[in-house]
Amino acid sequence: MLARRVTVPALVPALLALLFLIQVGALLRAPAMWRPDAVTLHLAPGESATLEPLARAAIRRDAAGRWLLETDPEQGARALLLRADSAPESLASVPPGSDFLLLPGGHRVARQDAPAGTLAFAFAGSSWRYDGATLLRDGHSQPACPDARWRARLAAWWNRTVSAPLTLDRPLRLGGNLHCGNRIGIADVLPDAALVNRSPDGSLRITGQTPSARALDGVRGIVFGALRLDFSAQGAGASIDSLVLRPQRRVPQFAAPSVELPPGLAWQWAKRVLWPAPPSGPGQAAFLAVLAIATLAAALQAAARTRSAAAAPVAALALLIAGLLALALQRLGQPPAAALSLLLAGLAVAAWLAAPGARTAANGCAALLLAAGLLLQLELGLGGRDLGYFQKTSALLATGLGALTLWRLAPAAWRERCASPRTVEHFLLALALLALCALAAQVAWGDETGVFDIQPVELAKLALAAMTAHCLALRCSWHDGPQYRSTFARWLPLAAPVLLFLALLAFALVQVDDYSPLILLLLWAGGTVLAYACAAGRRAIAAMLLLAFAAGAFGIGTLREAGAAALPSGFYTERFQAWLAPGEHPHTGQQLLRAARAIAQGGLAGADSAFGLRSAGLPAGEASLIPAVQDDFAPAFLLNRHGLLAGLALWCLQAALLACLLWQAVRAHGAAGAGGSWQQAWAGRFRCFALCGGAAFVAGHLLLSWGTNLAILPVMGQPMSFLSAGGSHLLFFLLPLLGLSAASNEE
Repeated sequence: MLARRVTVPALVPALLALLFLIQVGALLRAPAMWRPDAVTLHLAPGESATLEPLARAAIRRDAAGRWLLETDPEQGARALLLRADSAPESLASVPPGSDFLLLPGGHRVARQDAPAGTLAFAFAGSSWRYDGATLLRDGHSQPACPDARWRARLAAWWNRTVSAPLTLDRPLRLGGNLHCGNRIGIADVLPDAALVNRSPDGSLRITGQTPSARALDGVRGIVFGALRLDFSAQGAGASIDSLVLRPQRRVPQFAAPSVELPPGLAWQWAKRVLWPAPPSGPGQAAFLAVLAIATLAAALQAAARTRSAAAAPVAALALLIAGLLALALQRLGQPPAAALSLLLAGLAVAAWLAAPGARTAANGCAALLLAAGLLLQLELGLGGRDLGYFQKTSALLATGLGALTLWRLAPAAWRERCASPRTVEHFLLALALLALCALAAQVAWGDETGVFDIQPVELAKLALAAMTAHCLALRCSWHDGPQYRSTFARWLPLAAPVLLFLALLAFALVQVDDYSPLILLLLWAGGTVLAYACAAGRRAIAAMLLLAFAAGAFGIGTLREAGAAALPSGFYTERFQAWLAPGEHPHTGQQLLRAARAIAQGGLAGADSAFGLRSAGLPAGEASLIPAVQDDFAPAFLLNRHGLLAGLALWCLQAALLACLLWQAVRAHGAAGAGGSWQQAWAGRFRCFALCGGAAFVAGHLLLSWGTNLAILPVMGQPMSFLSAGGSHLLFFLLPLLGLSAASNEE
């Protein structure tokens, strides 16, 4: 039993109200903005029109009346054509010819008979065969290239060992002077002048340096980075003289509907929706109805002045449904008004803090950080960026906090039965399996940004922290715990977090071209081992870990003093060099340079000398143009808009959150050793180690994010917890951590 509860300080509600009032004021001051709702092209055969300023691309009609898309070399590699019956198609890629293959340098070689999804031909006196994974020269694989990294060598060995369904996709590289690995050298042609890749449907495609014009027959949409242009129902047939495109997702906004357009191009404008308006469809009508129910239930709950009011579960369920509806509407291109998203987020935070056991000091700090993150995302959206990040964060908050509130309102006896060690163990094993499958899906079909609009690594971090906490709790009472049928069954739960940790390490090395995930995992591992050493009284281990942390800090300082010239050439060392001397690397160091200018402009009290209050709702200036400003470089925008003093207050709040989580962990460990049943002792230790692991991950995110923005650490960066627009990080990791904080506050 815990001695007493830690409650939210009385100052927290007042600060929350102030932060939300600032957001309301920003909405009131925001100027009117317009975005193109429909783009209409009237072209005769032989005419063309550019899509600027939406995209650096042009649409033309050839003599036969076909519609064609052309882009410049920089934009072409990012442009994708969406078809109803196939995977997205890049303008820079084409399928190999059925009879001949065009290689860089003007070489035209005949194709040989080969199974579907395989390319075979003769070139440079050898017979070549490529299946999307391995290149065979005269029936044998080639030795690795001299500059191949160990990941490429490992992938090549794996592809030679396993059967075709299990192979990893590795492109065939054309160009250069050397035949090696998956590369065919071609004289007088630059390395990697063209690539042959295996597409998701199993077919092979050739990607060249110069994108070619592509016919739009059968295309239902075009993607330019984050912008998407959907075609009208009539499509782009040769007999159609007018083409209608509807911009979706990350649509640019303009101060006035008067952009100068070329002949043949017309825009239909739509005003930015900040305040509620009559619903334009059944989805928006349903969202408004559910939000009204949530608002009414929250008002009745506040009037009843009791946490057990019947309105509480109704409000939580309505918030959960409203959050899901808001996410669906955003995916359909019909997001709720910004004011409704703000109301949704405010109701979610209030309902969560009113839930039983949720009024902890850690949850109070987290609520303030969430409100600060919402303010930052709203300012970015109103300042010229897309409001979608703010709307998505609000919807995720309502979804996650609504579900957590329902859990806290469930009967205590039912929650205790679900929290038994065996039940938790089975749940954690299922969660780990789900996380591993999601990571495999990202390797197979996704990229560094995730897969299916989620980041599976966040789910894996939650599973890793929780499973490790369970195993450490078992280890502390190894001989008093439940009996297993066999030694294997006893050791399997303890081996599971090790396997998951190794899987995360392998994923970070193979999928991500950055070492910040490795640093994050090492920080978590060090923090978890330190927590166990302190709990078990292993002072020598704790001292060694503290010395290791101090040595790492000393090494970073030494590296900065040595300068960029002391580093050898290589992939990672180039990033170190850009960190040490960003002015000498104006392209790779662009983020650091822009962030440094933005922070310098902010000064102590913000760029407007009023902590951002004068510029609330107004254009954000150059700071909003920092690449990834909504994610990795959100702190730089905060320091520019609100100043270094506001940044210091944010840092203190983050430190208070970590201190509160660790204090809860200490109290949970003390309760575990105060007597009672074995299950009560396990529950206390589990909460202790889970809170320490969660705090270690949050501390790692904060350290890497501040280190990136202030050029302290040579990393690409991680999203700052609670502040950045990290949807998966918020939903799959931070909100469950807040639920654990509430569970640890029970008597």
